[in-house]
Amino acid sequence: MASSKTRSPRRRAASTLIGYARCSTAAQDLIAQQQILLGLGVDRGLIYFDKGLTGRNRQRPGLEKALAAVHEGFTLVVPKLDRLARSVPDARAIAEEIEQRGARLQLGATVYDPQDPMGKMFFNVLATFAEFEADLLSLRTREGMAVARAKGRLKGKPPKLSASQQQHLLKLLAAGEHTIPELAELFSVSRATVYRVIQRSERQQLAAAGITVG
Repeated sequence: MASSKTRSPRRRAASTLIGYARCSTAAQDLIAQQQILLGLGVDRGLIYFDKGLTGRNRQRPGLEKALAAVHEGFTLVVPKLDRLARSVPDARAIAEEIEQRGARLQLGATVYDPQDPMGKMFFNVLATFAEFEADLLSLRTREGMAVARAKGRLKGKPPKLSASQQQHLLKLLAAGEHTIPELAELFSVSRATVYRVIQRSERQQLAAAGITVG
């Protein structure tokens, strides 16, 4: 009689994890979000970022790359839903796109199951709160600016470099012959001023391309 052997159940292949993180202002830091994603098992080389872009903007380079990297059996991981989208329609559209690719969406440590009524309801609640927070922040910003204008406080500081000087600085930077410290010394400004000129130029380029900067 042939001896019977107990067959061990097949282990389900681990899903490839694609990470995505976003912050809406250039001053914010993505390190905390990156650490969360690493802690959830995402490989450092598979994490895509968007820095200085609002969640209401769907045309985000990092998001587009992350979604393009997601294939059947993969999982897109974000620290929180509001990093992915700041409006209910966008959150649903992105989740549906991921589902149509045969992939999954993971919010923190929770995998979203669109077939589960409770999971779907929770997802919609998170999306609603993300949109509400964005609307509230926008409202407070507008109100604060209106009060500042009324009190004559919102006048803005004159730039330390003229428009022509800024263009000259950017040309020298593009030529690759000067470092940031050298440019700061050459134009008699701080390094922070040089970085602000560079960031302002990047925002203008994004705006010219039709990309809204948060």
